[in-house]
Amino acid sequence: MKKLTIEDVAQKAGVSKSTVSQFLNKRFKYMSEATKNRIADVIEELNYQPNGLARSLKQNRTHMVGIIVANIDYSLSIQCIRAIENELSLRGIQVIICNADENADKENTYVETLIARQVDGLIIFPTGDQSSAYSKLIDAEYPLVFMDRLVEGVTTQSLLLDNEMAVKTAVKELTRHGHEAIAILSLPLGEHAITPRKERMSGYKKAMEEAGLPLNDRYMRSVPREEISAALDDLLRHPQPPTALLAANDLVLGEILKYANRHSIAIPSRLSVIGIDDAEFARIYNPAITTIRQPAYEMGMQAAKLMLSLIEDQDAAVPITYRFPPALQLGQSVQPPSAAE
Repeated sequence: MKKLTIEDVAQKAGVSKSTVSQFLNKRFKYMSEATKNRIADVIEELNYQPNGLARSLKQNRTHMVGIIVANIDYSLSIQCIRAIENELSLRGIQVIICNADENADKENTYVETLIARQVDGLIIFPTGDQSSAYSKLIDAEYPLVFMDRLVEGVTTQSLLLDNEMAVKTAVKELTRHGHEAIAILSLPLGEHAITPRKERMSGYKKAMEEAGLPLNDRYMRSVPREEISAALDDLLRHPQPPTALLAANDLVLGEILKYANRHSIAIPSRLSVIGIDDAEFARIYNPAITTIRQPAYEMGMQAAKLMLSLIEDQDAAVPITYRFPPALQLGQSVQPPSAAE
C-alpha cells in the first residue's frame, strides 16, 4: 500500500501543503475554524500519521526543550517543571530535565549536551554567574528563558518572584504581631550571590529599617544546610534570642522544623516561624506554618509560553524580566512574643 503523504492530505482537504504543515505544528494564527476542522477530518479519515523525524529535519526542529534545574530538591523547581512539561506537551513538545546540583561545571556540560541533542530551546534555573556561556546562546539568537535567578550581564526572558516583597510581607506579618527581634536564616549567598538569596537578604534589611527596627548582624545568617542546626543553637542560646524566625526557602524551613522537633521547641509559643516558598510539608506540620507563597505553577506556565513564542517567532522577542507577586498563606505558626515564656 502506498504510504500516505502530507500532499495526499492537502489534496483531499483542498488546501496547500503548507497549510497542512501549519496545522500539524499547531500554528493556527491565520487559519479559519472551518479549515482546521476540514484538515482534522481528512487526517482522521485517512488515518494519516505524520513522520515526526522527517518533519524535525525539514524544519530543523526536534520538538524537544531542555530544562536545566539548579537544584531539583526545591518545591519551586518541581512545581515549575510540572507546569512547563504540561504546557509544552499540549504543543507536541517533549522536555529533557537535567539537575545541575548547584554546580556550574555540571550545568555547562548539560548546556553543551542539550545543544548537541539539537533541542529547540533551553529553560534554565542558573547556578550562578556564567555570563560568557549564556551570552553565546543569546548572540546565536537561541531560545533561552531563565527561571528564578538572574545573571549579571545577561539579558534574556527571565521569570522570578518579587523576592524583596516576599520578605517585606513576612516581616510585616511578624511586626503586626508585635515581634521586633526577627532573625532570618538563609543558605549561603554563594560566590556569585544567587538572586533569591541575595534579594531576600536585602529585602529583610529594608523591611526592618522601614519598620524602624535595628539591624542585628547576629540575626542574619547564611549557612550551608548541614550547618543550620549549629546556627540555630547559636541564635537561640544567645542572651537575647530572636522571638521570630524567617526561613528564606523551603529547605531551610525543613531544617528549622526538624531542629524544633529534636529540641522540643514549641512553635509558636516559644518561637514564631514563617517560611518563604509554599512547601507542602508546611501545611501538614503541626501547627501549620505560615508561608509566603510564590506562584510556581503559574511561573512555569508562563515560561513555557515564552519558550513557544521564542521558538516560533524569535524576531518578536523583547527581553523582559517578569516579577511575580508573593502571597501570604496564613498558618498557626505566628503569635505575639508576649505569649512566649
